[in-house]
Amino acid sequence: MIKKIFWGVICLVGAMAFAVVTGIWSPTEKVNALWIVTAAGCIYLITYRFYGAFLAAKVLVLSGDRQTPAFKMRDGIDYHPTNRYVLFGHHFAAIAGAGPLIGPMLAAQFGYLPGFLWMLIGASLGGAVHDMVVLTASVRRNGRSLAQIAKDEVGQIGGVAASFAILFIIIVALAGLGLAVVNALSHSPWGTFTIAMSIPIALFMGLYLYKIRYGKVGEVTLIGVSLLIAAVIYGHFIPGSPLENVFSLSRNTLILCMAMYGLIASILPVWMLLCPRDYLSTYMKIGTISLLAIGVIFIAPTIQMPALTKFIHGGGPVIPGKLFPFMFITIACGAISGFHALISSGTTPKMISSENDIQMIGFGAMLVEGFVSMMALIAACILLPGDYFAINTTLSFDQLASMGFPIDRVKELSEMVQVNVVHRPGGAVSLAVGMASILGGLPGMRGLMPYWYNFALMFEALFILTTVDTGTRVARFLVQEMGGFIYKPLARQGWYPGILISSLVVVGSWAFLIYTGTIKTIWPLFGVANQLLAAIALGVGTTVIIKESKLKYSLVTFIPMVFMFVTTFTASVELIISYWDKVGTEMTYGFAVLHSVLVGMMAILAMVALLNMIQRWYVLIIKKEGLAPRSPNGKVDYPNVAGETCQGDEIHL
Repeated sequence: MIKKIFWGVICLVGAMAFAVVTGIWSPTEKVNALWIVTAAGCIYLITYRFYGAFLAAKVLVLSGDRQTPAFKMRDGIDYHPTNRYVLFGHHFAAIAGAGPLIGPMLAAQFGYLPGFLWMLIGASLGGAVHDMVVLTASVRRNGRSLAQIAKDEVGQIGGVAASFAILFIIIVALAGLGLAVVNALSHSPWGTFTIAMSIPIALFMGLYLYKIRYGKVGEVTLIGVSLLIAAVIYGHFIPGSPLENVFSLSRNTLILCMAMYGLIASILPVWMLLCPRDYLSTYMKIGTISLLAIGVIFIAPTIQMPALTKFIHGGGPVIPGKLFPFMFITIACGAISGFHALISSGTTPKMISSENDIQMIGFGAMLVEGFVSMMALIAACILLPGDYFAINTTLSFDQLASMGFPIDRVKELSEMVQVNVVHRPGGAVSLAVGMASILGGLPGMRGLMPYWYNFALMFEALFILTTVDTGTRVARFLVQEMGGFIYKPLARQGWYPGILISSLVVVGSWAFLIYTGTIKTIWPLFGVANQLLAAIALGVGTTVIIKESKLKYSLVTFIPMVFMFVTTFTASVELIISYWDKVGTEMTYGFAVLHSVLVGMMAILAMVALLNMIQRWYVLIIKKEGLAPRSPNGKVDYPNVAGETCQGDEIHL
């Protein structure tokens, strides 16, 4: 009875907050950010408790009795059973890159309402389902990648098309994420120092937890967080010191350093750098977002951006396209992300200890990311529109005023954070300013605005780099798999020459795109790539569910798949047209050809995969051929039934 009352109250409060944010209730009044936090928190909780449980019990039939590949194929490098909370940290850190922060910040140019609705609906009914279904499919297939699953379940043609599409997409995605870090840290010695220190701190944590004090998660967490906070504080003394030139790096130097980091992180064993760094950054991220939510609750800032702006019809200075489809591909990871499928079929299924952890890790992490996106949207929309555009574009103050967005406090904000924030496009700087404004509004925190600003930059960079290192490793898996058809040793597990060669190919590719691109060219390209991959992954998930004779349940992936394919194919066509419109002004002929070929190839490969999936569905549904075998009691026979399991209190890293 108490539970029913609790969930009834959550539903009532969530509905009330939703009505206020959408203008159903008091449409003429400005919206307080507190209502956005309340609506998102309540609706995500309800979604996890009821829809997530439905997927776990009815659609996927999760069971802790099945052996996971972390035990079956344990090698200490990629396959390693990991405590659920540590793994949640790794998974969340890997999926929550720049997308949930930068995407909503850029999409705020359309107004606060479209982003709010899409992140709420998309994360609940699309993104969380996508992540959970792909993770389950991979766990039950020995941690196989999405490309391998597509080949096995859809067909040879669709599998090959999906493999090439995924490789194209992940490289473009890593370029888009990495570019945001480069723009944020360029000539920022304080932020660069703090991020650089997170690497040796993570290495120490891995050695401490695995070699010195095995399994002492509490101890290593306290040490790691303390050291990271110390790095943020000490970073204040880097500007003006002899170390300033060491950490005040140019754009090209940052690209080189990030490429070196991605290469090293993709080669080292997961327990040494990847997992402890992701664990450290995840709980730092969750703590920061929680603190940001407390700040919103305490100071209750008013949303300054209108619900809808005139740029919903196109012509915006941040994102040039119309609301549909460009708002959806811009928000990207904040609602649904194909990149998550690479993590859910990459590192995470190789470390998960029990199927019972899948809902928390797969479904729950995506909803937390959705909440992070809401906080990023708030940070963008509490800025006055003129100040928001002054930071995120290179337009002059007079040009912005003529568009109806006069400048108000941007110079004052620059003085408060001790950094010139004008004309810093990309979303990272405006997000840091918005976060610093909220956190600086807490009692006694006003004088610490420069610390909050640089802390926010570190927070963003941690998000992004944890995706870069994991994404590079996942892409390395894929290159090794594909390279194995040409030279078999490349696909051999644990063969270091193959690991090094494949890592160099991946890192060199995304570093080149960062070097030659800008936020206006790379981010839409990243958005299309990311959402196309999500559509492919949802199609593969639909195939897996249909194969298990659960046709009616396949709608949970089929409906969002249709929407994603329609949205991204539309965006692909409009993006190619926009590239050629920019030739001679914002883009050279050569780069227009390069970007058009990339978008066109991804769309064509996705179409081939879709057609192959439709053919497969026809065979499964109409001809009833190729359905999964069933045991005498009528249940589907999954692989890896029974075997060693990991107890809930057993700690692994």
